[in-house]
Amino acid sequence: MGVLTRHARLTHGLIPHPQQRIFPMPSSHLVRSLVRLPLVFSILLVCECDSGQAANRLANETSPYLRMHANNPVDWFPWGEEAFEKARREDKPIFLSVGYSTCHWCHVMERESFSNPEVAALMNRHFVSIKVDREERPDIDRIYMSYVLLTTGSGGWPMSVFLTPDRAPFFGGSYFPLEESYGQPGFRTVLTRIAGAWDSDRPSIVESSEQATNMLRTLTMTGADTRGSVALDASVLDAVFAAFDNSYDSTYAGFGDTNKFPRPVAYNFLLRYWARTGNDTALRMSLETLRAMAKGGVHDHLGGGFHRYSTGRAWRVPHFEKMLYDQAQLTVSYVDAFQITGDPLFAETARDILDYVLRDMLGPEGGFYSAEDADSRYDAASPEHGEGAFYVWTAAEIERLLGATPVFPAGGDELEAQAAAVFSYRYGVEAGGNVPAAQDVQGELAGKNILYEAHSPSETARRFNSSENEVDSVLAAARSRLLAARGERPRPPLDDKMLTAWNGLMISALARAGQVLDEPSYTRAAGRAATFLQSRLYTAANGRLQRRYRLGDVAIDGFLSDYTFLIQGLLDLYEASFDTRWLEWAATLQEKQDEIFWSDEQHSYFTTGDGDSSLLYRRREDYDGAEPSPNSVAALNLLRLWQLFDRDEWRARADESIGSYADSFAQGPSGLPQLAVALDFAVSKPKQIVIAGNPAGADTRVLLRLVHERFIPNKILLLADGAENQAQLARWLPFVQTIHPIDGRATAYICENYVCNLPTSDPEIVARLLDGEPVTAFRR
Repeated sequence: MGVLTRHARLTHGLIPHPQQRIFPMPSSHLVRSLVRLPLVFSILLVCECDSGQAANRLANETSPYLRMHANNPVDWFPWGEEAFEKARREDKPIFLSVGYSTCHWCHVMERESFSNPEVAALMNRHFVSIKVDREERPDIDRIYMSYVLLTTGSGGWPMSVFLTPDRAPFFGGSYFPLEESYGQPGFRTVLTRIAGAWDSDRPSIVESSEQATNMLRTLTMTGADTRGSVALDASVLDAVFAAFDNSYDSTYAGFGDTNKFPRPVAYNFLLRYWARTGNDTALRMSLETLRAMAKGGVHDHLGGGFHRYSTGRAWRVPHFEKMLYDQAQLTVSYVDAFQITGDPLFAETARDILDYVLRDMLGPEGGFYSAEDADSRYDAASPEHGEGAFYVWTAAEIERLLGATPVFPAGGDELEAQAAAVFSYRYGVEAGGNVPAAQDVQGELAGKNILYEAHSPSETARRFNSSENEVDSVLAAARSRLLAARGERPRPPLDDKMLTAWNGLMISALARAGQVLDEPSYTRAAGRAATFLQSRLYTAANGRLQRRYRLGDVAIDGFLSDYTFLIQGLLDLYEASFDTRWLEWAATLQEKQDEIFWSDEQHSYFTTGDGDSSLLYRRREDYDGAEPSPNSVAALNLLRLWQLFDRDEWRARADESIGSYADSFAQGPSGLPQLAVALDFAVSKPKQIVIAGNPAGADTRVLLRLVHERFIPNKILLLADGAENQAQLARWLPFVQTIHPIDGRATAYICENYVCNLPTSDPEIVARLLDGEPVTAFRR
């Protein structure tokens, strides 16, 4: 990925609020000559190849991204005291390079500059060079990305920042080409000028770095509402909705008018706003966007799952990487949409995502890998690679593969003979390729086709004078053949590290899908992932989480997101499995989270603990982007835990945290949709739904299905099984002890604020109560 436009920065959660000030840049000749560099978008290829160069320190690291630089002639250091001490001892500035393993321009810069002996000699002579994987260390990334955004107005990866030996930033940017191009100076020139300025203009650089660091600290410390925590009401939700309504693209769906990013946190809010208000516009915007994405080129129509984002308004041409956090959050969005509409498209898309994840991103111990790259080799025998190479097709390939031997169902011979034409019509395949040149700046996709749903099944049937069933059969067989052919291509590299936070999101997705789609295998997969995290990334003795697992190596103290996303996953997993051990672990993690991250001064949570002296300052996240802010997730977790454990201090902490963002809501209401979801819960009357019955009983399952097929966002769901799980629930919520089946039949107790309607075993009455309809008489 290269530059982030304003919309992209918003989506990634990196841009400051509109009223936050931008730092003045240093006044040195160096900065005047290099400031405001235009940058570019794209992606990366993981390569752990041996170039013959002696390995540097990064060969000892576990991160796939760091290891791809292990054979560079650059004297790389990982982030740590060894590098800092060298910079102080030799009085050299630090060059900090931050990226991740599915970032195209990170690979380009590695090949162009970091593998170049002359450039490496400059770097080694004048700088101490540090390489950071932003997915392993989001804390470092966000501190210095804040600086880059505030000083240049844009940012992206690879992020290139120059620091004093005390780690204070004084110049930053993103991708620098080896030689001057894209309107930017070459990286060799940048290094030479910065080295010269360090020798000749040191006081100005140091002063600028101190000013920048102080400003960053000030912005963080004043991020909380200056009045403390302010009570918010439902009018805030109206403002958030209005902000999304104003930015909606009514032509192509989605938000904004340039690159389109899936943003599940927005759909989470809009669907709940519809449930609260009945506002059909909120529902329409969400459903239209989800349908447009499912039909577009951002959706992998052969292998399943979603690519990172669309490079244009129409969802047609994607940035091809596949991220675990996208798959997880989008699964939940499609499941919610299916609950609301009953439209099979949404259920099919959710299954499509999970089929992909369980096939291609699942590790042998039950945890999930992080990402698949956008780039891959064109041919196994050649090192040449390109963006989207694994996914795109020429018209000639389609014709050769589908116009060959019969692989299609018996009958309908005339239609089978036109299989290539049928497929091409349905999925937009064109003889000269279907990628606009403006969306292919490197020319890698010329003559190629990205599959998207150009015509509906009914349009395709009419075009070929056939029934939809016949067309569906031909297309299913065609997709199967093309998927098999694609499987012979070199696969995109896999980033096989496992992150606690992203696995927590996937546990939520599997648990929610297991409930709504009535697919026990998804719930079992969620349970295996939770067991993996508990056994590999959790230390019971101190109650702490670690962030990363790869090849048996566990490292990095967990960040706030690791706790909040996992707690959310465990709460969802309980409601799918009714195993109270997951609730118990969630409560234990919440207590540890409060201990490590809570700030009385900020009225919310810092993203890091206070034990890392290498960080310039502690941040709190206040933006829901590609991933939700961990503070937003924490607030909703606290409200759910309050309902489950009847602990008023968690309710109070949730209210305090939400209220601390009053200024943020006022300045940029669309920036915190997931926090608005928590506010919606806080100002609602949550339902407590308790089903009393044998979990294996058919009558219990009938009542649970009535709950699962409805979109009821502000609720907790409990199962009183008459056994140890119920006994454990009763220790936390004493009223559960009195709940039991009536007349030997599974019984529903539907309550608000623990004031319950009369219990009933009648599915019809249960359905009406869940729908909020008045019921004048009960048939038990």
